[in-house]
Amino acid sequence: MERESFEDIEVAAVLNEHFVSIKVDREERPDIDHLYMAVCQAMTGQGGWPLTIVMTPDQKPFFAGMYFPKRRKYNRYGMMELLPQIVEKWTEDHGKLTETSEQIAEEVERRMLSSLQGTVSEKVLTAAFEQYRERYDEEYGGFGGGPKFPTSHNISLLLRLYKRTGNEEALNMAEHTLDAMYRGGMYDHVGFGFCRYSVDEKWLVPHFEKMLYDNALLAWTYLEAYQVTGKKRYADVAEQIFTYVLRDMTDPAGGFYCAEDADSEGHEGKFYVWDEKEVFDVLGDDDGEWYGELYDITRQGNFEGRSIPNLIATDLESAAKRKGLTPEELASRLEASRRKLFDYREGRIHPGKDDKILTSWNGLMIMALAKGYAVLKRDEYLQAAISAVRFIMKEMRRADGRLLARYRDGEAAYPGYVDDYAFMVWGLLELYQASFQTEFLEQAMELNGQMLELFWDEENGGLFFYGHDGEELFSRNKEIYDGAQPSGNGVAAYNLQRLSKLAYDAKLSQIAERQLEAFAGAIERYPAGHSMFLIALDWAYSPSGEIVIAGDPDKEETKRMLAAAQNGFRPHTLTVLAPKGEQGDRIRELVPLVRDKQAIGGRTTAYVCENFACHSPTDDVKELEELLG
Repeated sequence: MERESFEDIEVAAVLNEHFVSIKVDREERPDIDHLYMAVCQAMTGQGGWPLTIVMTPDQKPFFAGMYFPKRRKYNRYGMMELLPQIVEKWTEDHGKLTETSEQIAEEVERRMLSSLQGTVSEKVLTAAFEQYRERYDEEYGGFGGGPKFPTSHNISLLLRLYKRTGNEEALNMAEHTLDAMYRGGMYDHVGFGFCRYSVDEKWLVPHFEKMLYDNALLAWTYLEAYQVTGKKRYADVAEQIFTYVLRDMTDPAGGFYCAEDADSEGHEGKFYVWDEKEVFDVLGDDDGEWYGELYDITRQGNFEGRSIPNLIATDLESAAKRKGLTPEELASRLEASRRKLFDYREGRIHPGKDDKILTSWNGLMIMALAKGYAVLKRDEYLQAAISAVRFIMKEMRRADGRLLARYRDGEAAYPGYVDDYAFMVWGLLELYQASFQTEFLEQAMELNGQMLELFWDEENGGLFFYGHDGEELFSRNKEIYDGAQPSGNGVAAYNLQRLSKLAYDAKLSQIAERQLEAFAGAIERYPAGHSMFLIALDWAYSPSGEIVIAGDPDKEETKRMLAAAQNGFRPHTLTVLAPKGEQGDRIRELVPLVRDKQAIGGRTTAYVCENFACHSPTDDVKELEELLG
């Protein structure tokens, strides 16, 4: 639409004569995007992008639609037919259009602020599982038909439901979906990282755009699957995602870029697809033939005459046996070929890169990298997460400490939204749980307090999308539904559960409870659409575990104790390090549970607690592992 309409001289002439044209980057201004998308859905029954709104000078909408070509085609109105009609109606009776716009604004506000409150119950967890099961694709994994989005927070909820109930079906759905997404063409088998979604039910043909938030959330879920199952392939996928992000999506100053486009040289996916001859030229006949056989690279192609590498029909273990190779030998040979193809592909014209740095999406990647360090113990993940935090705290906060939403070319702009705060708090909490550096817990608590001051609805509970200091739109909405990203309210609910437990703060506990109750009615109507809220609810209804390690962080015995605490899948457990000195004094101020926990006899000592009732302390790593089950 940009090429066909906005950059067209004839269309521009009409727009400039009769309208004030405003083009919005929906990633920079999600407050505008969310509000007017609700308008479009209310007026047309559907939504999507590009979103086209026509409104009165006071921001009240009276027309909404999505894609419009220059001239009418495929039964779609064109801009050259549509715009003159709108001008004519405005000229003849703009009073009626103004009245209509007032009615639309009132209806949208009524819908957005209607009572969503209710009583939370564990039953919605079971209801969510049943809804996932109804929509589950037993053949290809995932939920529903094409297009299929990764929505990894749904899978992380299934892993928690398995942990809660022992229901093997929940685990099987999660594993099958994770395996199918990786094997498909939605995953970049040459350069790593996931594309935004698959247009088909097999996960073969992606929308080739790569988003930072998808890769952060997927890394988180693959790491959790590794913790649950111990299967190395899930850790491998997470490591490959991090390789891609650290190589291609990291700013030298420390932040992470937004996205890479789907198009290059005017064609979607051109950078990523292959001709069979190219593969043979790069790898030679022998390696080219077997690589093409394994990754479905054929003469006829699987996408518009070319091939998207994928493993949908390939079992690598069986392939190794057929070729008389061990799995390790096959993996080594595949990696050598992948590197050659990657080096060759680097010579192509790359898709455009959106090098905006968004606080919210950076919060998600900080969370994932911190989790990666805690699980895999690779120091570069920890350093990358810390660098991103340092960058945001230095470059993306005002002098008064207010988070800003976007940074690019030396300029930070726009007061942060609830997603910016909630996702950053999540990232900082995970970073504390990975590094045990007290400053990150302090920052999490500080930003969480700011978030409540700026966004909390004292009357009805819940968090508005933009702060009381933001640009005033005709309605101040609350986002609760999980789409490709979890909602800020859902992530905040999860954060509040954990922070209130750490801080042992009665007021924060009440807010955490109100946060769930504020949206319980909406969640009950469609539990599967609110997986992040349900992850928070799962936390609230599960016995919480607390592990306190009292000791010198530089001592080997302390490191072994912390590693034991981080090992395995314990989604309801918080671990706190209580050293001596200034760090210890600060953590004892923040976390009352650790105030009486000391290293006994100068040896690192572990305290394993459940709901604040603690076992006898131990200074033996093996005994700690037994206590942790």
